[in-house]
Amino acid sequence: MSTPGVEAPPSGPVLRREPMQRRSVARVQRMLDAAQELVSEIGYDALTTTLIAERADVSIGSLYQFFPDKQAVVRAVARRNLDIFADRLTALVRSRQLQTWWQVVSDVIDQYADMHRRIPGFRAIRFGDVADLHLLDPERDNDTVVADRFVELIAPYSEVRTSDELRLDLVIAVRIADSLTRYAFERDPNGDVEVLEETKRVVRAHLSRLLGEPEPTPSA
Repeated sequence: MSTPGVEAPPSGPVLRREPMQRRSVARVQRMLDAAQELVSEIGYDALTTTLIAERADVSIGSLYQFFPDKQAVVRAVARRNLDIFADRLTALVRSRQLQTWWQVVSDVIDQYADMHRRIPGFRAIRFGDVADLHLLDPERDNDTVVADRFVELIAPYSEVRTSDELRLDLVIAVRIADSLTRYAFERDPNGDVEVLEETKRVVRAHLSRLLGEPEPTPSA
């Protein structure tokens, strides 16, 4: 079996211009870090380009060299988050001997929860819904973009062909996982373990009618 990868986020301009020098790249990353942290602290509505520039320790003119407005900054943050998530999933598949789609589901949820723990401000922006339901792609809502990445990931572990029905079920699974993961981190800053395990169970149960091969019941 060949090792599946996870495609990059949808193409399209995010920055007004790409940073070419190392200092410019670092400056843009500070802006993205600042935006994600600020959304976590004060919310998207209160976010301004001035606050982002101040937190990132750059001039407002420097910010406008790369971004036209705060939504563009948040779009870049969401794309970066999806890049990180895709890289994690690709590394996961390449480093482990996964046998079934339900193992993939468990590990994907583990990776998503770990991003909540390790990336400052991630739980506020995640993949962009805080700013725009179509932030990642104007043609598809953010959950559909994430679900399409998941379709690519589980394809080698299931004989079910990609279809509109499967994509809808994956979007529903993404929404279930996102909602319950958020609840887990509302209950516990490190993620409530019982809620995260129940998230896996619910998502696997939802997908099993299409993908088959339910998780085996542990022996007593």
